[in-house]
Amino acid sequence: MTAHPENPVPSSHEPELGHPDESVVSTGHLPSAEFVREIMRETHARYAGLTDGAVADYIPKLAEADPDWFGISLASATGRSFSVGDAQQEFSIQSISKAFVYALVCESLGHDLMRERIGVNNTGLPFNSVMAIELNGGHTMNPMVNAGALATTGLVPGDSWEEKWDYIHRGLSAFAGRDLELDEEVFASEMETNLRNMGIARLLQSYGHISIDPMRVTELYTRQCSLRVTTEDLARMGATLADGGTNPVTGAEVVSPAVSRDVLAVMATTGMYEASGDWLFEVGMPGKSGVAGGIVTIAPGKGSLATFSPPLDAAGNSVRGIRATRHLSHMLGLNLFSSTAQPGTAAV
Repeated sequence: MTAHPENPVPSSHEPELGHPDESVVSTGHLPSAEFVREIMRETHARYAGLTDGAVADYIPKLAEADPDWFGISLASATGRSFSVGDAQQEFSIQSISKAFVYALVCESLGHDLMRERIGVNNTGLPFNSVMAIELNGGHTMNPMVNAGALATTGLVPGDSWEEKWDYIHRGLSAFAGRDLELDEEVFASEMETNLRNMGIARLLQSYGHISIDPMRVTELYTRQCSLRVTTEDLARMGATLADGGTNPVTGAEVVSPAVSRDVLAVMATTGMYEASGDWLFEVGMPGKSGVAGGIVTIAPGKGSLATFSPPLDAAGNSVRGIRATRHLSHMLGLNLFSSTAQPGTAAV
């Protein structure tokens, strides 16, 4: 996949797909396990043959991915999990790490300081845009684009680079509920082609948004993006945010409910880059994508859905992942804006 143009690219979408049961809405709980399994199998079969999009090639190691890989996982806020397809296939987390590192730094620095230092508004431009920084007086705007993510990584607690990396690694592993491993080959491949992020980091330094060595910040950010995950890992990470910051499998409180709320709000409006408006309109859940082909979405109080498929659209989002997530959001009642009063509830 070639470099992204400096202009907004709308997300692909399609006509309404079927009609969910009226009780399947974002209030309450997930449908029955049997129904979830059936719909996930049907969704995987529906989109497995889709050939649109292209595997990212501006990072050489990512270009080696099999375009036929396609996995879907769902983790509930109660600890149940469901998977179909290539759910055990490992891939690098890439930009999805931005949401979870942001959560860790928010836990350390707090709501007000992070809003002031990083911002929460969508740039309307691609994830690696330099223009977005210049157009906004050197401000990063939000933590889901590369500029904001680099500034966020620069704020990670620790007196040394080793301590900062340990903080990130332990935190993301706690979200996943297992010790995540670094993909050394992906890390090396990205570092060899990382000139744009290095330039963004230096530009942020010139505006005073990075006060420490920008090259080491870029290296640390690249390292976090190179952690290996599966869709099952991502779904569990998302379910931790859905459960107010507590991992529903391990029971560990990774971040506070207040931090989970803040992270989900930012993911909802900026997690899919310049296509975030289309995403929220069509899917109705906070989400975050990565150029290796992963997407994680969260239904607060219910759980999290994760997909993996390497071919991307022009905005850098997985084509199969977008389609599958939209369909599952609709059929499983995950859309936050489809809530209705449930039978038996008292009127106010």
